[in-house]
This record gives sequence, C-alpha cells and structure tokens, in this order.
Amino acid sequence: GAMNSRLFVGGLPWSAGDQELSEAFSGFGNVTDAKVILDRETGKSRGFGFVTFATAEEAQKALEAMDGGEIGGRRVTVREAQE
Repeated sequence: GAMNSRLFVGGLPWSAGDQELSEAFSGFGNVTDAKVILDRETGKSRGFGFVTFATAEEAQKALEAMDGGEIGGRRVTVREAQE
C-alpha cells in the first residue's frame, strides 16, 4: 500500500507538547499537524503522538531520520500511523 503522510511517534518525554513535537519534525518537510495524545483524566501526556506531513514523501524521510532518534533526551519510535 501507499505510505500515508501521518506518523505515530512513541516514547516522547512527558514534558513534550504539540509545539516540541512539531519542531522536532519540521526539518523534514511541511508539518501540517502535530498532536501529543493526552490522558483524559489527568490532562498529562501519554508519551506518544502523531505528526502529519503535507506529503507521504516527507513523512517517509522523517520516519527514516527520526526512528530511534532523540526528542528531549528520550529515544523515540517512529512508524507509519495506522488508519
């Protein structure tokens, strides 16, 4: 199947919000959306989020560059988001 332009990012530091997530990926292309998933009860980060790029090509480049890389000193896992 075709690569989609949305990535799952896991292992985020608890302090990282949407802005940090967006900035970490903005070097690879046009980030159209970056969302850290929050716990409904506490409003705290659940340690993962999603980044959407304008194109699948940009998402692929970001995945290859960032999977196993670091955000805020924590090693992150990046993979294609499941629809």
